[in-house]
Amino acid sequence: MKTLQSLRQHLEKWRRNGQNGSLPPLKKIDEPSKFTNPKTEYSSNIFQKLHDSIPLRKIHPPLMWSLAVVSLTSVIGYRFYNQPKLAVGTVAPTTILAPRDGTFEDTKTTEEKRNAVRTGIVPVLQRDLQLTNQLKLTLLDNLRQIENLRDVSRSFPVISGQKIPSSTQQYLRVASAEEWQIFAENTEKNPSNLSNLNPNLKKAVADFHRYSKTATESEVNAFLDKMRKSRQRYQQAQSKISTIRTPYLTPALIITFLNLDKSSWEVSKKAIINAADKILIQGLPAGMPDNLLKESVSVQLSPLLSSPTKKIATELLMAIFQNEHNLTVDKEETKRRAEQAAEAVEPVIVEIKRHDVIVKGGKVITQEEFVLLDSFGLSRRGINWLGLGITVILVGGGVSIFCVINRQIHRPMRRRDHLLLCLLSLSTPILAIFNLGYTNLPAIGLLTGSFYGPTLAVTQVLLLSGLSTFTAGTINWSFVLAGTAGGLLSAFMAGRLRSRDELARLGGVVGILQGSVYFLVYLIVAPVAGTIWWAVLPRAFFYGVSGFLWSVMALGISPYLERLFDLVTPIRLVELANPNCALLKRLSTETPGTFQHTLFVACLAEAAARELHCNVELVRAGTLYHDIGKMHDPLGFIENQMGAPNKHDQINDPWKSVEIIQKHVTEGLVMGKNRKLV
Repeated sequence: MKTLQSLRQHLEKWRRNGQNGSLPPLKKIDEPSKFTNPKTEYSSNIFQKLHDSIPLRKIHPPLMWSLAVVSLTSVIGYRFYNQPKLAVGTVAPTTILAPRDGTFEDTKTTEEKRNAVRTGIVPVLQRDLQLTNQLKLTLLDNLRQIENLRDVSRSFPVISGQKIPSSTQQYLRVASAEEWQIFAENTEKNPSNLSNLNPNLKKAVADFHRYSKTATESEVNAFLDKMRKSRQRYQQAQSKISTIRTPYLTPALIITFLNLDKSSWEVSKKAIINAADKILIQGLPAGMPDNLLKESVSVQLSPLLSSPTKKIATELLMAIFQNEHNLTVDKEETKRRAEQAAEAVEPVIVEIKRHDVIVKGGKVITQEEFVLLDSFGLSRRGINWLGLGITVILVGGGVSIFCVINRQIHRPMRRRDHLLLCLLSLSTPILAIFNLGYTNLPAIGLLTGSFYGPTLAVTQVLLLSGLSTFTAGTINWSFVLAGTAGGLLSAFMAGRLRSRDELARLGGVVGILQGSVYFLVYLIVAPVAGTIWWAVLPRAFFYGVSGFLWSVMALGISPYLERLFDLVTPIRLVELANPNCALLKRLSTETPGTFQHTLFVACLAEAAARELHCNVELVRAGTLYHDIGKMHDPLGFIENQMGAPNKHDQINDPWKSVEIIQKHVTEGLVMGKNRKLV
């Protein structure tokens, strides 16, 4: 760390001295010297010669920006070249009559009606047989568990309800041991004072003595014996309630079913099964509120059960059917009916007779009147100079914003960079002209972000999004916002990634984001309140796939654009720093000492660049290739001699040695030129 701090201090000192003019100008590294072999000299390519031309250097930035404004205006202002002056919403200057009879189709209104029918169609439902059978089996399983518990407690009441009321027998069966003991004590003698007993126990004692007056002693004893056994079996059934593992039966509900007499239980079970069958046949649609479900269950049970029994039956059915729906949307049938409904929409036909008034002077032209005017050739089509002027202002403003931001981030631009940015920018409005329904903003963001960084890429995506919307004339928010979201994500992330694999995964994320935004925005701004999401989902899916495919296309053409326009991207630098590159493999085999020295210096330079917040990839790649010129004479450099005699001692000519040493620079530049590194 101390070494890096010292290096930083020296760099700052040299920079200040250079600004004060205390240092002499450095000689260009590629400037020919007297020691340079003429055969190794090279000439710049045509781009370098043009760049070195002083007059062109002065005029080329304004010229390229002007070229961008003209080309973008010519494409974005396409719709103004043949635009009707008498369009929808404009005021007719005079009264216009029909020159002849005519019948014309209003294609725009027809398509709008068909789209409204497609998105607003009521979904077709189908019964989910698997879920229906599952719900039936769940109900039968719960009834079976209740039946098993009732078998443990045996049939009830123990004697006819005409002799002792069933309610009294039920009370005695469920009474506590203390209450049963009090009842048993009062059965052995005629009670004289029952005022100390609770009402239920008092009624039970009274009913028993009323029965004992008409029954024989053996019948009375038999009743008491049966009641004792019934109490034992009931307690056994209660102890087994905890073994029931079902979310639909609560202990209170089970006990209520256990307390039913045999006839009431049989009626209740049959009524529950019949009501469930009817409800499942009618269907449980998604989104059905609980109050409507409860009302439906109650209506199905009302003719068969009394109020107390109906309550527990309703509770059981509600527990099973709640949050379940056996009616699902039949996607294929819904789509087929939507298309049938759209095709059934009759084309909107506009008719008129000769000399009838199409539009009166001073009146705002409607869509129907415009169809007649345009069909008769009376809409006065021509160049809309005002629209073109607005286009020039918008495009010029966008280019100016881009130029200002470029200056703010100090990003130097060559003519080839201007040309590439202009071509990429032209592709988006061209697609908007053809109204393909898809935007290439993800590809634009990915390419510009990789080549020139996220700031310029985000700026370009936002400007192109607005200009392409202006090109289309009508704002499709789902189309615009989804494409812009995908483009912004690509623009922001592409320059931060360091491998093609990461860019490929970015394309998948862009597709998911673009499809999701399209889906949500379409549902929000849909013209029909009853728009169903099943009808929108296929379009959202294909729109997401389009975002992914544009990213794949950008990945495919990126290497060619890098070569054609001489661009250096972080990914390209990472690839060049791979030791398996041909030039580095030659360096490692022909000059092993230089290669080891290069790796050591590259590690130091990379650490320094990271500490100084410089371009780490560029510094590392440049350092790895800075000594490739030593391959012209490996033994002329001490790190490759490996203990062998020094070649310069054998030459014994300092001027010749200087020439050999200096040639590693010029020869390195030649190798770099041949490998497209310079």
